[in-house]
Amino acid sequence: MLINEEIRNQQVRVIDTDGSQLGIMMSSDALSQAYSRNLDLVEISPNANPPVCKIMDYGKFRFEQAKRDKEARRNQKVVEIKEVRMSVNIDTHDFETKVKAAKKFLNEGNRVKVSVRFRGREMSHTSLGTELLNRFAESCTDIGTVDKPPKLEGRTMSLFMSQKQAK
Repeated sequence: MLINEEIRNQQVRVIDTDGSQLGIMMSSDALSQAYSRNLDLVEISPNANPPVCKIMDYGKFRFEQAKRDKEARRNQKVVEIKEVRMSVNIDTHDFETKVKAAKKFLNEGNRVKVSVRFRGREMSHTSLGTELLNRFAESCTDIGTVDKPPKLEGRTMSLFMSQKQAK
């Protein structure tokens, strides 16, 4: 944004502080009008023909904009990916504990990666891992949805879940 003397155009379209148009005038006249009110002339649309300038308090404008940006950053929620790891031959109580942990992560708004690690001869029974992950997804359907179905990558089969969207 160009302000005050940085504006090099001969003619500019000027907008007043209340948003009303003052029309097309010489940039020197617009600048003198802004200075007479102890305000700045700010170029807001340089690509228009003629460029559009607004009479405003530029320091106050920058302060308000910084305040809005800071508020937007504060309200921003960072979604993390939490991982729950299991083995193919997991016991029922351990399975329920893992489901409970995943539900807690989903309630916090995070994504969950559920992974099953195959060791040794377990690689020949990858269908057991698929069944386990599908059963896990079925246990969490009340609060989560499956983003990516079970997929085998090397010795690890994983599934991604995220929180259900409120309707």
